[in-house]
Amino acid sequence: MTIETLFGQEQVPAKPRAIRLKKIRAVYETLTIKEGNSRYLKPFTRYSSPEQVFETFNFLRHETKEYFFAIHLDGKNRICCVDEVSVGSLNQSVVHPREVFKTALLSSAAAIILMHNHPSGDPAPSREDIEITKRLKEAGELIGVKVLDHIIIGDNFHSFASQGLL
Repeated sequence: MTIETLFGQEQVPAKPRAIRLKKIRAVYETLTIKEGNSRYLKPFTRYSSPEQVFETFNFLRHETKEYFFAIHLDGKNRICCVDEVSVGSLNQSVVHPREVFKTALLSSAAAIILMHNHPSGDPAPSREDIEITKRLKEAGELIGVKVLDHIIIGDNFHSFASQGLL
């Protein structure tokens, strides 16, 4: 027995091969709204309470589907981006940490406030709401984007931070 019968004939490549790598660039869209939005999102407003968030986004009380938003904040707690993460059905929406933090990283958010509505009007958190909030908080800690609060909007609102659930 020889080495050639065991392993086959030695093959020497004719020339070195080039390695091709793909570079992925982050692309996001900036929307410029030219209507009177100063009543809605006042520029340079620092968000320091769940009441402020509820006042700004209370239009969600009238929606018939569940919407989940991530409000991206800069280092001074001013809104730099509002991301519609998911639109669900009457009583649920699918939220994954990857989708929440993908856009938070693109907008260079220092922190986020999670927010969704309950079309039923009852802002009490479900078991699923509590579980996803816990997962998102843990994911945020890993990547350095702090989850400040999760606010559920109904006829009134429920703040996870105010209730000590965050």
